Amino acid sequence: MPSMLDAVVVGAGPNGLTAAVELARRGCSVAVFEARGTIGGGARTEELTLPGFRHDPCSAAHPLGINSPAFRALPLERYGLRWLHADLPMAHPFPDGTAAVLSRSVSETAASFGPRDAGAYRRLVAPFLTRWDTLAKDFMSLPLSALPRDPFTLARFGLAGLPPSTWLLRRFRGERAKSLFAGLVAHVMAPLDGLATSAIGLVFALAAHARGWPVAQGGSQAISDALAAYLEDLGGALHTDYEVKRLDDLPPARAYVFDTSPTALARIAGLGRYYDGFRYGPGVFKIDYALDGPVPWAAREPRVAGTVQIGANSAEIGAALRAASREGRAPEAPFLITVQPSIADPTRAPAGKQVFWAYGHVPNGWQGDLTDAIERQLERFAPGFRDRVLARATAGPPELAARNANYVGGDIASGAASGLRLLLRPKPSLFPYSTPHPAVFICSSATPPGPGVHGMSGHNAAKAVWRRLRQR
Repeated sequence: MPSMLDAVVVGAGPNGLTAAVELARRGCSVAVFEARGTIGGGARTEELTLPGFRHDPCSAAHPLGINSPAFRALPLERYGLRWLHADLPMAHPFPDGTAAVLSRSVSETAASFGPRDAGAYRRLVAPFLTRWDTLAKDFMSLPLSALPRDPFTLARFGLAGLPPSTWLLRRFRGERAKSLFAGLVAHVMAPLDGLATSAIGLVFALAAHARGWPVAQGGSQAISDALAAYLEDLGGALHTDYEVKRLDDLPPARAYVFDTSPTALARIAGLGRYYDGFRYGPGVFKIDYALDGPVPWAAREPRVAGTVQIGANSAEIGAALRAASREGRAPEAPFLITVQPSIADPTRAPAGKQVFWAYGHVPNGWQGDLTDAIERQLERFAPGFRDRVLARATAGPPELAARNANYVGGDIASGAASGLRLLLRPKPSLFPYSTPHPAVFICSSATPPGPGVHGMSGHNAAKAVWRRLRQR
């Protein structure tokens, strides 16, 4: 290791690894330090229940990963990353045994909403789909890591996306479209009436139409392992089991880049109360299941979908989000996001078995048990589900925070996504990756473009670091 590194990265999650790779590609000497014994952060894979059942403790389906401009620019396939697709990216079943779908096909998706809303949906997504790759680069590079490549389309997207999703839902007359779209917004745990929540739903829908919602072959760990292998080929160093409590714990470097929560960064770097205004969002209660066969969905479409949203209607989804984020209580009928990795990747479980995960939203730091409420919801849409359960591993906010220090209070979005907090995080600033310390930067999901395994926060932060290094 050189006596003075160009950059030290703290945290080996997808954003930290991406930042390290981007700097190493520019010829910088880079070392990554991770407190846990394994890399990956929110993109890991473990046997949480029974031998042979490989679960993703956090993220499992990756619509933003396969569409990420950062990942698409890297040769990750050379290092073992393979994307696997179910027949349908996502399905949203209803109590009557039918379902709406989010398909690769816009026409199939629109048709699942019924004739009253098919045209409205096509008109909503059509202006953006043909320009998706450019729009994704512009949207995910905000605020100032690059000049917009297509400012007209970005501005049009802003007009559609900045209003609350409750406004966008008025475009639809039927509950099928409203429920599915409300569920898309709920993926970042934001109340439906928050500013810019329409953009969240649009991004997830467009991502599905463009490239789907795949899983990584073998588990989400494959994403992190591919980034780490590429980093090492570029000459970067990776150190695990290395907890950083203050800057002096790290080797000398021209820049320090933190894939951590803002509060952890302030504590380690001695930034005092700089991030005191940062707010964390609701937590989640997550269950990983080992199943003795497929989930017995009543509707046909969820049986072939990689992701399944569970919420009877948009009102029930909205009530669940309000309970967790504003009312300080666990919802009686939680909105669930569930993923069926074995549908696309049978190697994740022994022959004939399946891995399955589900989570519902709860207040930040909540210490209760949501297992019964989650399984009641699953039984509504998949009668006999409990009979398929071989084993379960539950994790509420305390357990999630213990597994990943960035999930403060169980907040897997690394910060409140309500209102403009999703865009103006961790502080309102044109330079969100910089800090008062000229050599210290932040690259976690607490920075734009926010949560998800896409590496773009690390990519954008690396650009800011590179500009600073060139000035010296």
